[in-house]
Amino acid sequence: MTITQTEIYKYSIPMVPFTIATGTMHYAQNIFIRIHTSEGIIGVGECSAFPMIAAETQATCFEMAKDFAILWKGKDPLALDDRLNELDLFTAGNYTAKSAFDLALYDIAAKYAQQPLYQFLGGQLKKIESDLTIGIGDPETMAQTAIAFKDKGVNMIKVKLGKDVATDIERIKKIRAAIGDTIILRIDANQGWSYEDAVTALTSLSEYQIQFCEQPMRKWNDHLLPELCKRSPIPVMADESVFTHHDAARIICNNACHYINIKFAKSGGIREAIRINEIAEQHGIACMLGGMLESRVALTAKVHFAMAKDNIKFYDLDTCLLGHKEDPVKGGVTYSGMELQLTNAHGIGADVEDDYLSKLEHVII
Repeated sequence: MTITQTEIYKYSIPMVPFTIATGTMHYAQNIFIRIHTSEGIIGVGECSAFPMIAAETQATCFEMAKDFAILWKGKDPLALDDRLNELDLFTAGNYTAKSAFDLALYDIAAKYAQQPLYQFLGGQLKKIESDLTIGIGDPETMAQTAIAFKDKGVNMIKVKLGKDVATDIERIKKIRAAIGDTIILRIDANQGWSYEDAVTALTSLSEYQIQFCEQPMRKWNDHLLPELCKRSPIPVMADESVFTHHDAARIICNNACHYINIKFAKSGGIREAIRINEIAEQHGIACMLGGMLESRVALTAKVHFAMAKDNIKFYDLDTCLLGHKEDPVKGGVTYSGMELQLTNAHGIGADVEDDYLSKLEHVII
C-alpha cells in the first residue's frame, strides 16, 4: 500500500469567544486532512492549533502539512514508525501539525486491520464521562454558568483561572457556593500565576474541595514545581510542562507533579501519547486526556485512545462543546449527557461533510 494523495483543509469552526489566562480564541484554528492510499483506504486526521500554548497557528500548520504530504507521497502508510520518524527528522517540534498526520496513519492502520481504533490499540469499550469547562469571566457570571451546567446534569466542572489571584479565589468561592458540594471541581491556571501567587491560590482554595489544579505556573518555572507540589494541599497536574515523553520523564523524576494532562496537539498524536502514558504509569502517575478546540473528528480519536489506556483516569473531552457554532462531522463519538459513546466503525469512524469542506481553503498534494 502506498500514499497517493493528501487533502489538506483550513478547518475553521466559528465559535463563541473562549477565554483562558493567556488569551481568547474566536474560532477553532483547526486543520483537517484525508490521506488516500493505493488500496482505497482513506485516513482522516485533525489538529487544533492553540497559539498561546503550542506556538503554532492554523497558518503554520497548513504550511507544514503541505511539506509532510510531499514527504510521504508514494510511501507505505502502514510503516507507521518510519513515517512518523520522518516527520521528526524533518522538523523539530510542530507537534500540532504532526498530530493530524499521526491520527490519519492510525486510522488507516485500524481500517486495514478491520477494527475500531480502540480495539486496534488493545482496548475495549468502557464508560468515559467528561467534565465541562467554564472560561474566564467575572465571578458572578461564572457562578451562573456553573449552575446551568449542574442543571444539565454535569457532574464535573473545570474552571479556568490564572488572572488576578484574589479574583480567582472569589470565582471559586462563588461557584462552590452556587453548586454545593456534590459536583467535582477542577481548576486550570494555564500558566497564569507566579510561584507566590500559586502558593496563595492553592492554599486558599483548599477548603473548596478542588480535585486538582492544572499548570499553575509558566513552564519556565518547572524548577519550582517540586516545592510547590510539597506546599500545595491541592494536587498539581502538569499540562504545558509536558509535551513529550522526555518532558514527562523529567517532570516525574523531579517529583514535580501529581498527574499529567496528555493532549494530542501537544504531543504529536497517538504514538507519543502512548509513550507519555507508559512512563507515567510506570511511576504511578495517573493521566488525564485533554484537548484544544477539536471537532468531533479528533475528539473521537481521543475517546478511542482513552478506551485503550486504563491509566487515563480523568477525561477533559469537551472540546467541541466550548462554543463551537457548527458541527460538520459525520459519524464519530456522541454525547449522552457528558458520557461519550463510540460506534464499532472501523478506524476512527468519523469524517467531515464534503459540503462543509468545499467552502474551506484547501490544497491536494
